[in-house]
Amino acid sequence: MTVNKKRYLSIEEIVSVPSLSGTSISDDGKSIAFVKRTANWQENLYDHDIWIYEQEKGESYQLPVGGTGCTSPIWSPDSKSIAYLRGDENKNNQIFVQFIEDNREVQITNESEGVNEFKWDAVGKGFYYLAQAKEPVKRQALYEHFYEVAKEYRNNCLCYTPIDQKRQSIQLTDGQNFHIHEFALSNDGSRAVLIAAPTSKMEDYINREFYLLHLEERKVENLSIDKMLGEGICFSPNDHKICYTASTREKDHYRNHIQDGTIEMYDLHNGEVSRPLSNLDSIPVPICWTPKGILIRWQCKTNYCIGLFFEDGVIKPLSEEGFVLDVSSTSDGEHVAYSKAVEGEVFEIYWDHQKITNENSLFDEKFKSNREVISWKTSDGIEIEGVLSTPSTFDPNKAYPLLLIIHGGPNWASFPLFSDCFNEKYPIESFTEKGFIVLEPNYRGSSGYGNEFLKANYRTLGTVNYDDVISGVDVLIEKGIVDKARVGVMGWSNGGYISAFCSTFSNRFKAVSVGGGITDWHTNYVHTDLPYFTSMYLGDTPWNDPEIYAKTSPMTYIKSACTPTLIQHGERDARVPIANAYELYKGLKDMGVDTELIVFKDMAYSSDHPGVNATIMKQNLTWFTHYILGEPMKGFYSL
Repeated sequence: MTVNKKRYLSIEEIVSVPSLSGTSISDDGKSIAFVKRTANWQENLYDHDIWIYEQEKGESYQLPVGGTGCTSPIWSPDSKSIAYLRGDENKNNQIFVQFIEDNREVQITNESEGVNEFKWDAVGKGFYYLAQAKEPVKRQALYEHFYEVAKEYRNNCLCYTPIDQKRQSIQLTDGQNFHIHEFALSNDGSRAVLIAAPTSKMEDYINREFYLLHLEERKVENLSIDKMLGEGICFSPNDHKICYTASTREKDHYRNHIQDGTIEMYDLHNGEVSRPLSNLDSIPVPICWTPKGILIRWQCKTNYCIGLFFEDGVIKPLSEEGFVLDVSSTSDGEHVAYSKAVEGEVFEIYWDHQKITNENSLFDEKFKSNREVISWKTSDGIEIEGVLSTPSTFDPNKAYPLLLIIHGGPNWASFPLFSDCFNEKYPIESFTEKGFIVLEPNYRGSSGYGNEFLKANYRTLGTVNYDDVISGVDVLIEKGIVDKARVGVMGWSNGGYISAFCSTFSNRFKAVSVGGGITDWHTNYVHTDLPYFTSMYLGDTPWNDPEIYAKTSPMTYIKSACTPTLIQHGERDARVPIANAYELYKGLKDMGVDTELIVFKDMAYSSDHPGVNATIMKQNLTWFTHYILGEPMKGFYSL
C-alpha cells in the first residue's frame, strides 16, 4: 500500500518562505542584484542577503559580505562594483561598497542615525544620500507628566560623500526648513529634485513639495506645484523635464477628500505642467526615463503591470499578467530586471522577461491551496472582485466553512498569489488544510479598479464595506459551497476595522479576529500620527461632523455585539494606536461577549521577528478552529 506523504506547508514553513525584492540591473545589462529575505529562527530575525545573477554564467550566487542585513543594492555606473545598505555595529544602516573582482568590501558612511536612501553620482566617484541633519531645526515645548520637556526635531537632509574616504561627507541642505522624503539626480550631475515636507512628522506628509537643488551652488528653488505628490520622480534624458505622480486636483482639496492621481511632467525651462496620460484609470508610478521611453508601473485589478510610456500618451505594456514588485532598467532602456509573482506562486526574478530563479520549487511534493479571482454584485449593484482559496481536494458539491481575510489600506488589494508573501498574520495554507475555504474581498476603496472605485467608500466606511463582504458570502452560500452557519472574518489595520465593524454590526459571523484595527474613528483621529487620513475618508473633523464619525465606528454598535472576537494589536502602533483595541475589548467584555486581547510588546504595525509572526498566525488558527470547528483552545496563550 502506497502512503501519500504530501502535506501543506506548516506555519513555520509559511513564515520561512523566502522573499525576493530590491532588484537592480547593472548598466551593461549583464548582471542583476537582488535581496533575498529568509527567516533566522535561531536569532528570531529575518536575514537579508544580496544575491548576484550573472547572465553569461546563467547562475546566481550570494554576495560574500561581512554579515547579513544587506538591502537596497545599486550597481556603480561602470558595473564593476555594487553599493548597498548594511547595519553597522550600532545597527544603523550605512553605505557599503563591494568590489566584485576582488570581493573587497568598504564602508563608506558613518552617520550617527544611519542612511535612509542613496544614489551613485553620475561618474561613480561618490554618493548622494539622505541622513539626519546635524543641527536641529525646531524646538517645541511639550508637557509630559507635568514637566516641561524641550523636544528637538531633526530633518532628513541631502548629503554627499566621495568614495575616497580622505574627504569628509557634506550636508548639502542642512539648515533648510524641510524634511526630504525622496530625491532624484539629473543625468549631468548638476541638479537634484527633492520631495520634502515641512517637518518629519507623518501628519505633514500631505504637505510635501518639490524643491530643485543646484548641487554646486547649493541653491534651492521651490517649484510651487500645488498638488499632493505621490511616489516616484525622474529626469528626462536631456534633463529638461521631470516626471512624477501627482493628485488630479489642488492639495487643499484632499484635506477632506480621498486622494487620486496621475502622471505629470514639469518643464524646468518654463515651468509648464502637462498631463499626457489621459487613458489610464489608475495611479501610475514612474520608475526611470530612458531614450526608449518612461518606464512606469501601475495596478490593473489584481495585476501590477509595467510598461513604457511616451510623451504623446501612448503606453507600450511590457508585463501584463502577475504582480511586478521591483523594476530596474539600464540607462539606455535596452534591458530590464524585476521581481514578479504569478497566480498561486511566490516572487521570482526576471531578466528581460525571462525567469532566472526557481523559488517556487519549495512547493514540490507539497499540497497547495488553489487561488482564483471571482466576482459578485453588491445589493446596490456594484461589482466586487475577490480572491478565493480552496483546498487541493476541493469538492464543488460540498458546503465548506468559510473564512474572510480583509486586506488593509483601504488603498490596497488582495492578489491571487501565494498570499503569505504579503500576509504575515493569516495562514491561508493552514486554514485550507483544516478544511476551510478563504475569500479575500477587494471591497470599495481598494486600488486597481479605477479612481471612482478608489473613492467609492467616501463617508460610507463600514456600511458599504460590510455590504461588499456579506454579498460575497451570500453568493458562495447560494452556490452551495459555503455553510452559512460556519463563517468567520479577520483582517489587520483597515481590514481589522472592517472585521471590528462585522463583529459589532452583524450576527452573521461565528468568529472574528480584529488585528490592529480602528474601532472608534474619534479615538483614532485624536491619537493617530496620520489624522488627515481620517478626514480624507470621512470628509471633516470629529468636531465639525460627529455624526459621520459615530455612524462609521464599530463602537457605536457595541450593544448588539454577540460574536466571539480575538483582538491582536501592536503596543507601539502609531498609525492605529492601541487605545482602539482597549476600547473594543472593554465594550465586548461589558456586553458579555467572548473576547481575548493580545498585546504584542514593542511591536508597531508589524513585527520583524518570525517568531512573533508565527505566533500571530497560530493564535488566529486556534481561534477559528475552536469557534467554528469545535477544536480545543489548548495552549492558546503559550503559542
